[in-house]
Amino acid sequence: MKTPLWFPQSFFARTLWLVLIVVLFSKALTLVYLLMNEDVLVDRQYSHGVALTLRAYWAADEENREQIAEAAGLIRVTGAGVPEGEQHWPYSEIYQRQMQAELGDDTEVRLRIHAPPALWVNAPSLGPGWLKVPLYPHPLRGQKIWNVLGWFLAIGLLSTASAWIFVRQLNQPLKRLVFAARQLGQGRSVRLPISDTPSEMTEVYRAFNQMAEDVEQAGRERELMLAGVSHDLRTPLTRLRLSLSLMGNDSDLSDDMVRDIEDMDAILDQFLAFIRDGRDEPVEEVDLNDLIYEVVAPYNQHKEQVRLCLEPIPPFPLRRVSLKRMLGNLIGNALHHAGKGVEVAAYVSGDQSAPYVVLSVLDRGAGIDESELETIFNPFIRGDRARGGKGTGLGLAIVKRIAAQHGGNVELRNRSGGGIEARVRLPLGLLLPRNAV
Repeated sequence: MKTPLWFPQSFFARTLWLVLIVVLFSKALTLVYLLMNEDVLVDRQYSHGVALTLRAYWAADEENREQIAEAAGLIRVTGAGVPEGEQHWPYSEIYQRQMQAELGDDTEVRLRIHAPPALWVNAPSLGPGWLKVPLYPHPLRGQKIWNVLGWFLAIGLLSTASAWIFVRQLNQPLKRLVFAARQLGQGRSVRLPISDTPSEMTEVYRAFNQMAEDVEQAGRERELMLAGVSHDLRTPLTRLRLSLSLMGNDSDLSDDMVRDIEDMDAILDQFLAFIRDGRDEPVEEVDLNDLIYEVVAPYNQHKEQVRLCLEPIPPFPLRRVSLKRMLGNLIGNALHHAGKGVEVAAYVSGDQSAPYVVLSVLDRGAGIDESELETIFNPFIRGDRARGGKGTGLGLAIVKRIAAQHGGNVELRNRSGGGIEARVRLPLGLLLPRNAV
C-alpha cells in the first residue's frame, strides 16, 4: 500500500510525529482524569467552604463568634488539644496548599480521618489559636490514591502501546530489508518496493535492488560461460572416445585414456551442477524417507553398502532433484573414502515450536584435520591428504549451497573411533533455530 502524501516521508519526521502524538495522548488522558476525578473537585470546594467559615468566624465580634461556632460546629482548641495530623499522600499536601492559598502562607493544617474525622486549622493572619472544623469522611479519602495510581498506570500502558505500534511501523522497512537479504542469500530473485518507504530507506532499497540485479546478472553470465565451455569440450572428448574405440587393442594406453576421458566428463558434470544449483526448481511436499530410499537403492543393488537408520519424518517442502543431488554427493564421497560402513540417518530434532530435520551421512574412513573442517566447503577445496586428492573440490560446495537454499546448513564432524559425519540440518518451519546441533 502506497504511503499517503500527508504521512511523514522521513524517519526523522515520523519519529518526531510519534513523540508528539504519544505526549499529547498522555496529556489528554491526564486531563480527562482530572476532569472526571470527583475528589479533586470536592476537596477544592470543601477547602474554600472551610476558608469562608473561618474568615466569617474571625471577622465577627466576640458575641457573634459563639453563634457562628455553634452553627458551623467550630471548636476553639489550645495547647495539647491539637493532635498530630495523619498523612494521606498526595491529598494532605494538596489540601495544605489550598488552605494556604485561601488563608495565607503561614496557615497550618492538621488532618485526621479516623476516630473521629476532623480538621484543625491555625491561621495567624486571621486570629490566634487553633480551630477544630468538623470533617465528613468523603473528602480527602486516603484510599483514593490507588485510583490515581491505577489511572496513571493505565495512561502509561496506553501510551506504551501507542509507541509500540508506531515503532513497529518505523521498523517495518528494516525487517523487509532483512527478509529480502535472506531470500537473496538463498538464491531467490527478490526486489524491494521503493514507493512506500521513508525517504532515508529509498536509497538503501535502490542500492539493494541494484546489487541483486548485478548478482543475478553475474550468475547468468557465469552459467552461460561454463555451459559454453562444457559444450565446446564435450565435442573433442566425444571424438577422442570414438577414436579410441576404433583403435581396439592396438594400444596399451587406450584403457587409461578412456578412464581419463570419463574423469574429464565427470568434472564437467560437476562444474555444471555447481552452476545450475537448482534455484529455479519448484518446491514440493516431499517425504524425505522415500527420497532417501530412491537415492540409496542403486548402491544396495548387489550388496548392502549403505545402511539406513530412518525415523518417521512428516512431509515438508523440498526441491526433490536438488536434495537427491546433495545426498548422492555425500554418499558417493563417503563410499569413495571409506569403501564400506556407510550409514544414512534421518530424524526430527528440536522442540515443538522450532522443529528441524537432521540428515546425517556417516562413514569410517580417514578423518579430516580440525583446522580444515570450516574451509572444506569452499569451492575447489578437497580436504587434506588423508581423504585423497582427486576431484574438483566442488562436491561439498554443492551440498552447502543446496542446504542453504532450503534454509538449512551442513557441518562435517570427526567421529569417535575414526570417520566423518556429514550432518545436514533442514528446518520444518520457516527458519532453522539458532540452537540446532
